[in-house]
Amino acid sequence: MTPLSERCPQPRDQWLTGTAILGTLSRMRSTDALDTVMTVACEQDGVLSRAQARSLGVDRWAIANQVDAGRWRVYGDQAIAVHPMPLSFRARCRVSVWQAGENAVLDGSSALTWHGLANFDDGIHVIVPWPGKARRWDGSVVHPTRLWNTEDFTFRAGLRTTRPDVAAIRAAMWARSNRAGATVMAMTVQQRLATGNAVLLEAKRLNRHKRRELILQVAKDIADGAQALSELDFTALCRKRGFPTPTRQQLRHGANGRVYLDVIWEDLRVVVEIDGIHHVAAEKVVDDALRQNDLVIDRLGVLRIPVLGLRTCPEKFLDQVEALLRVAGWTPGC
Repeated sequence: MTPLSERCPQPRDQWLTGTAILGTLSRMRSTDALDTVMTVACEQDGVLSRAQARSLGVDRWAIANQVDAGRWRVYGDQAIAVHPMPLSFRARCRVSVWQAGENAVLDGSSALTWHGLANFDDGIHVIVPWPGKARRWDGSVVHPTRLWNTEDFTFRAGLRTTRPDVAAIRAAMWARSNRAGATVMAMTVQQRLATGNAVLLEAKRLNRHKRRELILQVAKDIADGAQALSELDFTALCRKRGFPTPTRQQLRHGANGRVYLDVIWEDLRVVVEIDGIHHVAAEKVVDDALRQNDLVIDRLGVLRIPVLGLRTCPEKFLDQVEALLRVAGWTPGC
């Protein structure tokens, strides 16, 4: 190739000036690429993958320069943050997915949070197709799975995640306890990320899992408005514990109108109200408070038991029922 000096015969000082101009143009192109990278990263919670950086014209040397200057930080071997601050939850989700591989998908409770679920934190969960190699990052959990169906996935804010109805079931499978699993399913429907029927349909797809029976029953409760655990079911639990047989759905007239009591032991003046998921709604909270206050004014002992509580830890609530019955004068065996 002909040297630049031969192709451009000119005084040496002018040639040096030309070299300086070429360097300036190179830096300008680099600056333009960095500006584009910054724009993309700002749309992705301050992070981007190395593949994205390369496609935008920023190579590993440019990245290394930014990192050495303390302006950027590298996470794992796949992600870059264009700032030195701690990563947000959403940024950590992106990094975890990128680190897990090109087929990785955000799933479980973290996918629900990505879709807008509030007030539930159970870490970051990522799935890869079986038998994928688990490449987890910074405490994230990677699940190689045979439950791989592209119809279960959706793109949201530039990241591939599972749909909320699917993620709710996975979150329940991986939750730290039965109670947490039931709670996250209920919250998904309460916060309107998915319908109860959609969650139930996904629960029926679950073939083998240690929580399959619980997940399916809770999904049925949610789809039925959380009224599937009827007073008949509660009566059976009472009979098993040796409690006296209560009256169900008794009509009473209070200061706020007619009410039906779920379960009452009239002679002991003990009432148990079984609360479905719909009782969490703001208007129901007010109605329930008025209802319970009327009963207390009428000198009735009232216990409130959520359906999910009876599904996940029934003995603890039944212990409370027994304690109140004893206080009211009941003696076991009589």
